[in-house]
Amino acid sequence: MRTLLVTGPGGSGRTTVATATALTAAREGARTLLISANQVDTAEEPGLTVRRLAPGDEFRDDLLALQKKASSALDLLGAGRLEGEELTPLPGSDELALLRALRDAGRDAYDTVVVDLPPLPRALTLLALPEQLRRYLRRLLPPERQAARALRPMLGRIAGVPMPADWLYETAARWDTELAAAQAVIEDPGTTVRLVVEPGPAGADAVRAAATGLALQGLRADALLANRVLPDDTADTWFAGLIAQQRKILAEWTGTYGEELRTLPHLGHDPRGGDDLAALGVPAPGAAPESPEGGQWPVTDALADDGVLVWHIPLPGAVREELGLIRRGDELVVTAGPFRRIVTLPSALRRCTVAGAGLRDGELRVRFTPDPDLWPRTR
Repeated sequence: MRTLLVTGPGGSGRTTVATATALTAAREGARTLLISANQVDTAEEPGLTVRRLAPGDEFRDDLLALQKKASSALDLLGAGRLEGEELTPLPGSDELALLRALRDAGRDAYDTVVVDLPPLPRALTLLALPEQLRRYLRRLLPPERQAARALRPMLGRIAGVPMPADWLYETAARWDTELAAAQAVIEDPGTTVRLVVEPGPAGADAVRAAATGLALQGLRADALLANRVLPDDTADTWFAGLIAQQRKILAEWTGTYGEELRTLPHLGHDPRGGDDLAALGVPAPGAAPESPEGGQWPVTDALADDGVLVWHIPLPGAVREELGLIRRGDELVVTAGPFRRIVTLPSALRRCTVAGAGLRDGELRVRFTPDPDLWPRTR
């Protein structure tokens, strides 16, 4: 399955471009699913399925199901029942609904899945959520600490506190399974991110920040789509300054992204219907980029020359003053501007101490020195 995650700054036209991408893929013969929380403007097309998210409905159904499951306990407490009509979605329900849709998409028989993500940087926060939540679950309820059912009463008397109930671990295991399914789709080699940006100063800042955030999360970019590009032959001189500004930014992006940059024309009106979407010329998903290292950050051995191992972390667009590194046991906390990720150290680096780090050519290089007490000794 080929998955395209489409995002961009607010107002960049990402929903329109996501719809046009799905339409192009369907017309080229791919069984295509479009997932969006917004109203999409496309007629029924052969091979195209549109799933519009309804976070409010899903939140209500989940809460009513939980209430029904716990009805006996609630009755004993004298709790009043909630009715479906009085339930409104809570903050975060949009993100959970989209993660659930990603999980389900991985189980369906589609050739191409196009996902209309929220605007940047909220989209990057959403894509990092499964990994973060799974880490929280492992820290709060480690599966290996779950005591055998027969030992619970005895352990409770020894500790003097009640032991966690089985349902708590069962719930955590179910959540971990669902989050793992969504994470698998996000991290799959066939999943890429398509950025939709208007060429301008704000768009250039958004692209730089997105490049850093994507690299930190180990996500691959499919293309940079410069949207609403004005034609050079516009007669109205009022647009001359805007056109010159767009051309300057496009020249910079061409030098950086090369063939990954595609321009989409300004139609002079908001695109409506299949004909307008086709006129944008949005490219269909190509083959997924090769990732021989599986998205992992490589470690180079410089022990013979410098006595260190070097962990290479690609961070294009990162600023030295906005970088942060914290070693916490077997984990490394990496901060780059507004983005943060906690990653587990490779096995060799867990037996080392951090000796320093440096940012060069968009790559953070963290140096590790072997710990004599942990490193294998040679005769």
